[in-house]
Amino acid sequence: MFSRWLRALKIHWILMRYGLYELVFLIPFFRLFVFLKPLVNLLNKYKDTPLPVRIRLALEALGPTFVKLGQVLSTRNDLFPEDYIEEFSKLQDNVPAFDSNIAIEIIERALKQPISEVFREFDEVPLAAASIAQVHSAILKNGDHVVVKVVRPNIQKVILRDVQLMEMIAEAVEEYVAGGDRLRPVEVVAEYKRTILSELDLTREAANGLQLKRNFEGSHEMYVPHIYLEYTSKNIMVMEKISGIPVDHVETLRDLGVNIPKLAELSVEVFFKQVFVDSFFHADMHPGNIFVDATDPANPSYIALDYGIIGTLGEEDKHYLASNFLAFFNRDYRRVAELHVESGWVPADTSIEELESAIRSICEPIFNKPLSEISFGGLLLSLFQTGRRFNMVVQPQLVLLQKTLFNIEGIGRKLYPELDLWKTAKPFLVKFVKNQKSAKTVLRKYQNAIPSWIDHLPDAMQNLYLISQDMVRGQFKTDLNEKTLEKYQKIQAKQTTRKVYGLLGAATLVATIISWHHLEDFLGVFLILLAVFAFYQALRE
Repeated sequence: MFSRWLRALKIHWILMRYGLYELVFLIPFFRLFVFLKPLVNLLNKYKDTPLPVRIRLALEALGPTFVKLGQVLSTRNDLFPEDYIEEFSKLQDNVPAFDSNIAIEIIERALKQPISEVFREFDEVPLAAASIAQVHSAILKNGDHVVVKVVRPNIQKVILRDVQLMEMIAEAVEEYVAGGDRLRPVEVVAEYKRTILSELDLTREAANGLQLKRNFEGSHEMYVPHIYLEYTSKNIMVMEKISGIPVDHVETLRDLGVNIPKLAELSVEVFFKQVFVDSFFHADMHPGNIFVDATDPANPSYIALDYGIIGTLGEEDKHYLASNFLAFFNRDYRRVAELHVESGWVPADTSIEELESAIRSICEPIFNKPLSEISFGGLLLSLFQTGRRFNMVVQPQLVLLQKTLFNIEGIGRKLYPELDLWKTAKPFLVKFVKNQKSAKTVLRKYQNAIPSWIDHLPDAMQNLYLISQDMVRGQFKTDLNEKTLEKYQKIQAKQTTRKVYGLLGAATLVATIISWHHLEDFLGVFLILLAVFAFYQALRE
C-alpha cells in the first residue's frame, strides 16, 4: 500500500512538471494542494509547449506501462484529434535490458533443466529489449537457430499497480472533466488492461502463432515462424529465428529490386484473408512486427512476428461488415442504416431515415475523393462515430479491426502511395457476400443449427405454453411504443416466412430420402432442388 502511494505521488509530480494540472487536481485528495499550482507553474519549463507534446513527454517520463498505454491510444483515431495521435505514435519502448543472469534463471526454472542441456549456444547479450520482455539469440542442440523471448521479472506486479492508478485517474476524468465521458477513459483503460495482461502470457501468444501458421500453411503470402511448444511456458517462448527486411525500410526494398506495388497489394490481401476467410487476424500489424522476405524480389512475401494481440469476428459481424463496405462504396446509405439495425449495432427502434441522413452527411465528402485515396479505416471510423450518436456500442473486436485496418493502410501506402485499396479488397468482399448466400453455405448453416434446435425445442415449447396460459388469464403484458411494435411486427413476419420455408424444405427433404428408391430419378432430383430452394429462401429472409 505504501509503495502504491509513493508511486501515485511520483505520477502526480510528473503530471505537474509537464503542466497537466487538470489531471492532478481531479483526485479529491490532491485538491488539498491546489494552492501550490501558481508556484509549480513558475517552475514549469513547458508553458509554451503544445498540450499533445506535453502529454507524450509525461507518458515517457512515467515509464514503460504508460508508454504502452500511449501506444494503445495512438490507434484510437475515434477518440483523439490528429495532433494527439501523431504524438502518441512517436512513443517507443525505450527500456534497458534486465540482467542476463536473471533471464537465464527464468529460462532454467521454466524448462526445469540447465540451459546447457537445451541450447548448444546462448547469447547472453539481448537481441532486443522492450517494456514486457527481451529476446536472446540461441542455437538448439539439433542446430536450429532460434530466439528466446523472456518476460521481465515481476512485471505483472508493476503493471497491475500502475493500471490501478490509471483506473483511478480515468474515473476522475469521466466524473469531473467537462466532456470527459466522450473520451470514455474507463473503457480505454479497461481495454488496455486486457491487452497488456494477455501479452504477459506467452503460452497464449504461442497458441495464436500456431493458429496463424496453420491458416497460412502452404501459402506464399505470409510466413509464420515455427514455435517450439516443448520449450514454451507462460514466461518464455522459443521460436525460429527469421531473416527479413523491416517493412518500413522502403529504400532497402527498392535497392533489392522488390516488386513494391505487388508487395503493397499483398498487405491488403493478407489482411482481408485473415478477416473474411480465417476469422482470425493479427491485430498488432505495425511495422515493427512485419518483415519482408525478398529472396524472390519479383514475388515478395511477408513474415509476421508477435502474436500477443489477435482479433476474431463471428459470421454475423463479418457478413454485416462486408455488406456495409459494399453499400458504402455503392453510396447506398439507406442499406448501411438498415444493416446497422439488422446487426443489432444500434437499438431496434432507431429511425432508419435519421440514421441514413447522418451517414450521408459524413460520407458524401469522403466520396468526393478518388477511390484510391479513400481509407477503409477512415470509413469504419466514420461508421463508429456516427453510430455512437444513435447509442451504438462498438464491440472490442471491431475496434481492434479498425486499428489494424489503419496499420495495414499505413504499411500499404507507405510502400506504394498510389495503392487502390478498394480495387484490391473488393473481390474479397464480393466473393464473401456471395458465398454467404450460396446453397452450400445455407445447407451448412442448417446442418450446424439443427442439433441446437433439437436441444432447445422442449424449453421453447414450455415457454410458449406459459405465455399462452398468461394470455388466457389476461396476465400477458407488453410495453411497446408504436415504432418498436412496427419493428417487431416486421421481424415477426420475417421469422414466420423463414419457418414456413424451413419446414417446407425439411419436410420435402425427409420425404425424398424416405421414398428415394420408389422415385423416378428426375423427380428425386427435382424434390432435392426444391428442398434446397426452400432452405435458401429461409436463410435469405
